[in-house]
Amino acid sequence: MELGAKLREMRQRKNLTQEELADRCELTKGYISQLENDLTSPSIATLTDLLTALGSSLSDFFHEETEEKIVFTKEEYIEKQSEGMLWTWVIPNAQKNMMEPVLVELDPGAQTPDDVPHEGEEFGYVLEGRIAVVRAGRSKLLKKGESFYYSAGKEHCIVNKGRGKAKFLWVSTPPNF
Repeated sequence: MELGAKLREMRQRKNLTQEELADRCELTKGYISQLENDLTSPSIATLTDLLTALGSSLSDFFHEETEEKIVFTKEEYIEKQSEGMLWTWVIPNAQKNMMEPVLVELDPGAQTPDDVPHEGEEFGYVLEGRIAVVRAGRSKLLKKGESFYYSAGKEHCIVNKGRGKAKFLWVSTPPNF
């Protein structure tokens, strides 16, 4: 972190000269210049005084924004194959988020494991093939381009009802897969 450059930027945003900031903090203009050019380092007490005069605090000054990752590539996906199913987590570490999207491929006749009732909701969109959403013993058929949405409070699973592979995006909130 370039302490001096950050202090200079803050001072300039407040439309203060080095001399005005120095006067507010009982420092010299030369000392402010040395700080802004990283020729010297302030004590914690002096830095706290400077930041107070600039309308900030130590925690705000040292808090660095991290850019939120919003795009994920195929190379980052995590796959798991089991008994006629391919699970692809398209958002790595989604378990820490509010929702967890998974791309699921089912071989003909394959089905997801029975999911016991739990808190939350689930959404799906059929990308390829025909599936049945079985919830509390009742089955609903869906084909490519159709979607499902339900409360996860009843036992449920998804079955491939077509002759070829079925592929769908399945989103659970909170994460459950």
